[in-house]
Amino acid sequence: MSVDSGGRVISCGLTGPVLRLCDVSRVYPGNPPVNALYDVTFEVGLRESVAIVGPSGSGKTTMLSIMGLLDDPTSGEVWISGVSAAQLSGARRSQLRSTSIGFVFQDFRLLPTLSAMENVELGMLYQGYRRRVRSEFAARALDVVGLSKRRNHLPAELSGGEQQRVAIARALAGGPAIILADEPTGALDQATGMNIVDLILDLASQNGTAIVLITHDLSVAASCSRRVSLLDGMVCDSR
Repeated sequence: MSVDSGGRVISCGLTGPVLRLCDVSRVYPGNPPVNALYDVTFEVGLRESVAIVGPSGSGKTTMLSIMGLLDDPTSGEVWISGVSAAQLSGARRSQLRSTSIGFVFQDFRLLPTLSAMENVELGMLYQGYRRRVRSEFAARALDVVGLSKRRNHLPAELSGGEQQRVAIARALAGGPAIILADEPTGALDQATGMNIVDLILDLASQNGTAIVLITHDLSVAASCSRRVSLLDGMVCDSR
């Protein structure tokens, strides 16, 4: 581990997959228990873009939660940036999640009382960046997504596409190793949605960031370099 110029703790020397699931299963207790994921082994390489597709109930959301360290597998192991999450305390897991993973959600998840600039800065608060650096990186990220002139607007003053651009800027601003995008086009019309997907993939490629995109839309999935299909909690196809 080392510290960058912004005062953030970073990991060095990553040469293997940026994300790896090893024989991951997730069983939700009940009568009967629900097997949401079953023995999933899955890797994402540096700079790779992967679409996860499958019908409702196939395990996509559960898989994203486990990849994002928001939920624990019942069995198996999750590795992020060469670090096994199973070996970490709760605080260290949170640190790994905040420094290595960026999230983009269908419903944007912007705080309504904060400006676009403040929402992007907030995404870096727990990464250890100093305030000046957070402001600098947030302004740069909003400029990259074409919203430099809208940085002081509240979410309610932005269109759906603009709100998703703010969410993308928030996800990318801290320089994560991987972005997890959960149905990022679901709340947008088709044309705006495809523009958003192109933007995410283009920016991720420029920054050397891997991306995993959860989607029902096969046209969206076709934009990624690889597609993984889930059915009944199992990987049934990968191409």
